[in-house]
Amino acid sequence: MTITKAVIPAAGLGTRFLPATKSTPKEMLPVVDKPAIQYVVEEAVAAGLDDVLMITGRSKRTLADHFDGAPELEAVLEAKGDTERLAKVRESTDLADIHFVRQGTPLGLGHAVLCARRHVGNETFAVLLGDDLIDERDPLLSTMLEVAERRGGSVLALLEVDPSQISLYGCAAVEPTDDDGVVRVEALVEKPAVEEAPSNLAVIGRYVLNPAVFDVLERTGPGRGGEIQLTDALAELAHMPAEEGGGVYGVVFRGRRYDTGDRLDYIKAVVQIAAAREDLGPDLRAWLTEFTAGGMG
Repeated sequence: MTITKAVIPAAGLGTRFLPATKSTPKEMLPVVDKPAIQYVVEEAVAAGLDDVLMITGRSKRTLADHFDGAPELEAVLEAKGDTERLAKVRESTDLADIHFVRQGTPLGLGHAVLCARRHVGNETFAVLLGDDLIDERDPLLSTMLEVAERRGGSVLALLEVDPSQISLYGCAAVEPTDDDGVVRVEALVEKPAVEEAPSNLAVIGRYVLNPAVFDVLERTGPGRGGEIQLTDALAELAHMPAEEGGGVYGVVFRGRRYDTGDRLDYIKAVVQIAAAREDLGPDLRAWLTEFTAGGMG
């Protein structure tokens, strides 16, 4: 089995970033000098997924524009001999084979994934949520793909969080396997109360899904928040026989993850990513030291 397709749900309204997202999709907010969505596509491509489907909604045209060619801009840069910026402009165009489908009525993550059925067909595929950026120095998706190819079924990314924060996430009840860092998922609960959580392992925005998930989603009714929850479908898959595409595993991620769906965490992500860059890091780190030492005034 070779997995080549990635699905990126990008139909959300981004209300937490209003008014910035009134006319600009949240996925296009810059993280240093690239929109957040480009980091996600680059991660998929680095893991060998060169067929990318974005699930979009209204007012998301700039997503397609960003990954399309820009002949007029390219011609200006070429005439100026600005090869460095020209390469950056063309980089997003040449990343992958990118397709778009509109979700229509946003009925939850499960519904967004279901919108990919015709494109994906009967293949195992990855789902990457744009709010979670995974540091390129800490590979996660490639490990998940390897687990899916070896074990079958579906694979989730899990992150240990402070138990007091587990109610913000989907939570997994797990059993160990003979692979270090890989667990078998026995049950999933969407945003449980702290006292009812089966673990402190939170589901984060990376999935490798067996196509059996589509049939399950078709019969999954609205769950928490009145939406079709992907977590509910995965909970059912966890108890289905392997020959029917069932079985769910988790890869426990201990690397660097940036949450760009929250305003404060978004700012932290920009600072952390910029501080790690060779071209910006030294000056930024020196300034941050001076800034914080001066009482941040």
